[in-house]
Amino acid sequence: MTYLFWSTPISWYNIIALTPIMSKTKHLVCTFYGVMPDMKSYLKTKLRGHRLTAVETTIDKQSCLNAETEILGVFVDSQVTAKIITALPKLKLIVTLSTGYDHIDLAAAKKRKIPVCNVPTYGENTVAQHALSLILALSRKLFPAVKRVKESVYDYHGLKGFDLKGRTIGIIGTGHIGIHLIEMLQGLSVTVLAFDVFPNKSLEKKGFKYVTLNEIYKKSDIISLHVPLLPSTHHLIDKKEIKKMKKGVYIINTARGGLINSEALVWGLETGQVAGAGLDVLESEDIIESPERLFTQTMNASRIKTNLMDNILIDHPATIVTPHSAFNSTEALQRIYDVTINNIKSFENGLTENDVTKPPKKS
Repeated sequence: MTYLFWSTPISWYNIIALTPIMSKTKHLVCTFYGVMPDMKSYLKTKLRGHRLTAVETTIDKQSCLNAETEILGVFVDSQVTAKIITALPKLKLIVTLSTGYDHIDLAAAKKRKIPVCNVPTYGENTVAQHALSLILALSRKLFPAVKRVKESVYDYHGLKGFDLKGRTIGIIGTGHIGIHLIEMLQGLSVTVLAFDVFPNKSLEKKGFKYVTLNEIYKKSDIISLHVPLLPSTHHLIDKKEIKKMKKGVYIINTARGGLINSEALVWGLETGQVAGAGLDVLESEDIIESPERLFTQTMNASRIKTNLMDNILIDHPATIVTPHSAFNSTEALQRIYDVTINNIKSFENGLTENDVTKPPKKS
């Protein structure tokens, strides 16, 4: 017979205090790709207790994956394919440090019943500011002006811009980012027209009018895109749409590259139908960022052609192209990481927040 001797009176408190390990949540194996160096320690602090690996490179640049991974964290530059999901047999959750999730194979995740959680509203003001910056830079030929002076040519001839006052700006998509841009535009004496598949008429009090897409194309001097990339929005702007636009229109895209047919945009710029474009995203930016993909992945003629068109857009004198950096502010990054960490902690507690594999709850 075994006897237990207690030096203090037995109570439920004593028993619970003596058995913390039995009730503690199992440590999860978390692997993050594309983590900025200054955020690694923050992740480790907030996810203390879990087995965390955080690397700066994208997932496709890894020679081997950690098969023990239970939670996978990625930025938009990491393509989470069905093959990658299959290679992670213990995977329980995917968190993307972005609003968009078209870089993740949702069908493969759903098949495994793996939630995919995003960050819905981290950068509405941040991305809107970037879009406005592109509009202002194009209107005043800021990039060629700065470049000229840095090359020791102090001469304003050939750099004539235009005023925004009195112009019509078309906003496609009135979600968080689109509405923030509309609010910013109110102080510039412009007319704002907007289109949304689900228009919210109560928002018109912010100083704009909902119209059809065709009206946006026909009446706008500047068009800015703020919609997700879906099958229904792929090549939302194609040659047919560009032909409907005002001659000399300017196009801004801080959303997703696939919203614009790159070949059509090159055509528009070359014919003068489009006067300029401000692009933070490109249709083949995954190849532009990692050119070796041309040799390591199967490429059809269409993908190679798109990549060629994107390189023409980058070099074109009438464009400003930034490297998918509209999100990249100190404050926005903090929000991204905080929401991502909360998504993981909610999952630990048996909940899934911001799961894009499930239809949104009806209000």
